[in-house]
Amino acid sequence: MTASKIDRRTMVKGIAGAAAATAVGSKASSVFAAPAVIQSGPLEITYWTSFQGGANGDAQDELVKRFNESQTDIQVNHEFQGSYEETAQALTAAVQGGSTPDMSLLSDVWWFKFYLSQLLEPLNDYIDNSDLDPADYVDSLWTEGVRQDSQFWIPFARSTPLFYYNVEALDEAGLDASIFGNWDTFVENTEALMVRDGDEVTRYAHGHPNGASYIAWLFQGVIWQYNGKYSDPDFTITIDDEAGVEAGNFYLSSVADGWALATEDHVVDFNTGLFSTIMASTGSMGGIRADATFEWGTAFLPEKYSFGCCTGGSGLSILASADSANKEAAFEFIKFSTSPESTAYWAQTTGYMPVRKSAVDSDEMAAFYEENPQARTAVDQLPKTAPQDSARVFIPNGDQIIGGGLEQITVNQVDAADAFAEVAGILEEEAQPVVEQLQAVEG
Repeated sequence: MTASKIDRRTMVKGIAGAAAATAVGSKASSVFAAPAVIQSGPLEITYWTSFQGGANGDAQDELVKRFNESQTDIQVNHEFQGSYEETAQALTAAVQGGSTPDMSLLSDVWWFKFYLSQLLEPLNDYIDNSDLDPADYVDSLWTEGVRQDSQFWIPFARSTPLFYYNVEALDEAGLDASIFGNWDTFVENTEALMVRDGDEVTRYAHGHPNGASYIAWLFQGVIWQYNGKYSDPDFTITIDDEAGVEAGNFYLSSVADGWALATEDHVVDFNTGLFSTIMASTGSMGGIRADATFEWGTAFLPEKYSFGCCTGGSGLSILASADSANKEAAFEFIKFSTSPESTAYWAQTTGYMPVRKSAVDSDEMAAFYEENPQARTAVDQLPKTAPQDSARVFIPNGDQIIGGGLEQITVNQVDAADAFAEVAGILEEEAQPVVEQLQAVEG
């Protein structure tokens, strides 16, 4: 079934508008003294987060609790705002209303919007006047938060896509994980990974997410694997070039040929056994570890003509509107939350990547990876990853715009040439104000 051009464009724009853990390390090593300016007594700061409930929310609660108990000068009050998109929307409304938090978790596709509006505090002076060592952060993750030699976004809950698979389904088919090395090899074996009850498919070879579940983020690696891209760094849109269309039609064929299905929450459906494989965030690992009803494993993303995998996730920023003392206090919490001890705890509990090199190389993480080899895959894959194309991370709602086009392909089975032509037109319109604003801010 195909929609009309007007209906497809409306759908794309509609999607764009929608929007007890074990301690690691000694407590003493996790304590950071508050700066002298706030030593007179407890200072309360407000932190907006996108994590609540489940492995990720519980780990966030624990980090805040540990920080508040580690000293008596600062009290962090964390407030859940919803998804990454909902947090960004809430922050936009707070800016308009003149009442912002002191600091906020911001995703890879949202922090830049607030930077462009000059709402984020540059952090170089705080870093220079502290014992925080930028060289100990994973280089590729640290540099993504830099604009004009200033740091605005400290890596925290950083992730990459991973390829998750049902080990039992693989064993039943007499296959091994080597088939995931290339999409062609995988497709050749999709029938063996499926289960049918008469005419009904009860287990698909692969599951796609919808737009709200970051299909555009996961497809970023796929379009690279086909030697395409969403855009150039200067916002020249290329998603509708030949390579992008070929990658999009690969997704179309996966659904049309019946071996893949797009669902509202493909991670939940993977956990219940509907899918033999999915691509999902490393940050989904904690939930998969807790909820999967079978043995599972992880692999690098498959190649096509080349390898492609992007970074993602979120980081921490301080609002420029916060009081000076609150900014100092917020930076202390950022230091604590991204310390080697904290990032090791966070990575072990949630599946997100440790953002500190010393944590990656620690005996604690080595022991953890020995017991949980699925988590090691993301660290091994990280050197092969790259920052995302400008169209998704720097154009407001770029993720939802691209995701809307991909939903047209995977749900309505629209040819990728048509779907991406419309996406490209919308992205070009939305990019122009960004280009102008970037010129005004950075010259």
